[in-house]
Amino acid sequence: MSPGTDDPPLRARSLWSNRDFSVFWAVQALSEAGNAFSLVAVPLLVLHTTGSAAQMGLLTAVAGAASLLTGLVGGAWADRYDRRRLLMLCDAARLVLYGAIPVCWALNPRIWLLYVVMGLASVFETLFRITYVTAVPNLVDKDQIVAANGRLEATNALAYIAGPALAGVVSGFFGPTAAVAINAGSFGISLLGLALIRLRPTERPPGDDPYSTATRARDPRSGFRTGAAFLWRTPVLRALTALLTITTFLSLGMTDVFIYHLRHGLGQDEHTVGYVLALAGVGTCVAAAAAAGLRRSWGFGRCWIGSMTLCAAATLGLGTSGQVPVAAATVFLYSFGMALAGICSMSLRQEVTPDHLLGRVTSAFWTIHSSLAPLGAALLTALAGRLGTRGPLTGVALVFLAVAVAAAFTPIRRRHPERTAVPSAHPPPRRPARRADRRRRSARRAGPR
Repeated sequence: MSPGTDDPPLRARSLWSNRDFSVFWAVQALSEAGNAFSLVAVPLLVLHTTGSAAQMGLLTAVAGAASLLTGLVGGAWADRYDRRRLLMLCDAARLVLYGAIPVCWALNPRIWLLYVVMGLASVFETLFRITYVTAVPNLVDKDQIVAANGRLEATNALAYIAGPALAGVVSGFFGPTAAVAINAGSFGISLLGLALIRLRPTERPPGDDPYSTATRARDPRSGFRTGAAFLWRTPVLRALTALLTITTFLSLGMTDVFIYHLRHGLGQDEHTVGYVLALAGVGTCVAAAAAAGLRRSWGFGRCWIGSMTLCAAATLGLGTSGQVPVAAATVFLYSFGMALAGICSMSLRQEVTPDHLLGRVTSAFWTIHSSLAPLGAALLTALAGRLGTRGPLTGVALVFLAVAVAAAFTPIRRRHPERTAVPSAHPPPRRPARRADRRRRSARRAGPR
């Protein structure tokens, strides 16, 4: 690469002129707007049909469990198969699944259909998200990955500003099934856009690399073990995985609790629910725009620990206040903190992980820290339905604060953890079987015969 190509303005121009990335960026923004519709519409559909917060949490738990199981093999698939075709398959499947809800609901509403659709859709959603992360390096140059991620996160956040508000309006006038239909259509747009782009071939390790997907293709579960091994031997990723397992246990059901708090605790309608959740998108957007500057100024540790502390304060404020403006402000702050922590965490993982391992490491990371999330979502919403939202939200706030304190005693606290030594891409050699070890020790003790 010539010296001139390292010039930041030239990198910016080349990213803007990258047709494949521009198409990918545009259609994914529309697809995320559709996902934002579903975020509001599906819980409202459950609430309209059953009136039960526990049913909302149980549906979220089913989707989380399906996502968890997919994570065991999704990373290996993303590293092994054609990533563009995999993304297109996921969009086509979600188009059919979400499209079935308004059709079947118009004929004969059945709550079990939502469990089937959300369970299957979560499989393809998780596979899409894993492949999405790994596809970005195949669309742009390596030194443009941070800029590309920032642009994608910012536009996704903008989609979550407009999406929930529009979903609330559509649900209020036409019912939640209309909002679900719009979500299905967004997957069709994404499918068409992906058909128009090309991804660069995935960089492959040498054939004798123990991490090579070719050497492990017969057992997809080995992909999860490979990613988990890399996480374990990288201290900062190990600490992040452990602490995020705790926070995700509680955070997966938070959107359901927000909606339940607004509808039943504060007596608001669907329009207000949409507007308040739109502020969550504003918080995410602001975090996406500020993440790069905050990371440079404060470093990784202060950003991540500060984000968890902010989430704790926001959750406590939501649980102790009964006013809509306060609820809206706390939802904004909570979303800002979660988004900032998430962007910093994803960027760090991309910085320290070899390209040919990114799918498996991403899959293992999400699967491990989401392992208890379905149970947490069901428990949190059940408690909110039985006890009200104040007590459960106060408990969540205390847990977030404990996580922030614990992180201060791990490598997370460092300003630049990505600069510390990371493990080799090759796993350590396996130890011989214990029986063989015992035989060798016995032979040494016996001496020559």
